[in-house]
Amino acid sequence: MKFLIVTADDFGLHSAVNGAVERAAREGVLTTASLMVAAPAAADAVRRARELPGLSVGLHLVLADGWSVLPPRSIPALVDAQGRFGNHMVRDGVRFFALPAVRRQLEAEIRAQLQAFADTGLTLDHVNAHKHFHLHPTLLEMLLRIGGEFGIPAVRLPREPGVTGLLSPWLAIMRRRLRAARIAHNDSVFGLSDSGSMDEARLLGILARLPEGVTEIYLHPALESGAAIAASMGGYRHADELAALVSPKVRAAVAACGAATGGFRQSAAARAAELRAA
Repeated sequence: MKFLIVTADDFGLHSAVNGAVERAAREGVLTTASLMVAAPAAADAVRRARELPGLSVGLHLVLADGWSVLPPRSIPALVDAQGRFGNHMVRDGVRFFALPAVRRQLEAEIRAQLQAFADTGLTLDHVNAHKHFHLHPTLLEMLLRIGGEFGIPAVRLPREPGVTGLLSPWLAIMRRRLRAARIAHNDSVFGLSDSGSMDEARLLGILARLPEGVTEIYLHPALESGAAIAASMGGYRHADELAALVSPKVRAAVAACGAATGGFRQSAAARAAELRAA
């Protein structure tokens, strides 16, 4: 079985991101988007998603380099006075593991983001984390435990063939935990090594050798590029990624690659049907 999920991350970050997601879903190969529920343009993203019934939407959990749902007074160990998480992920990862008070605030924020997504009324397709922070074993444990209350159906496994060598032990732990929790996940992902530069040539190369199983390709499309979207994305070619998603050559390659397409929920249903037929 081949199943292809094409995801836009950072839905809600900026109106230019939201416009690109809508165009790529209507005119291109985009099947899925990951929503930042506390980002500045989140309300606009939700409005657009409601008008795109064919677009699967999940939660892009933000615990670094972004905004919290809870006010700073509720989670002072996690965010600054403006309610923004920092970008010191190694330091924060140690704190998440070692400090019970920090973990309590972290649990509260994870629950708040899941609740904020539930409050949109959209069907939850999946959960992943900004900058793949859910690879952290403490965060993953919390996500799976709290996510059980919200019926999380799937989680991104950030395993890119030939790229994730040093992450292999953490990916193995994640896969075991997801399977134990009966949470669906992709088999492979593309986007780690070329984050911000997934142009037409890159997509065509991936599609020409699409592996068996469930593959997710994730991008960061927008109508503008670089720091216009976020200060931390100065080198990102957002507009080139949008162009790739609506490229006639890419559309033809998707049609020719022999894969079914959709979101994580559809991929899980396809896999279950394959197992029943075996």
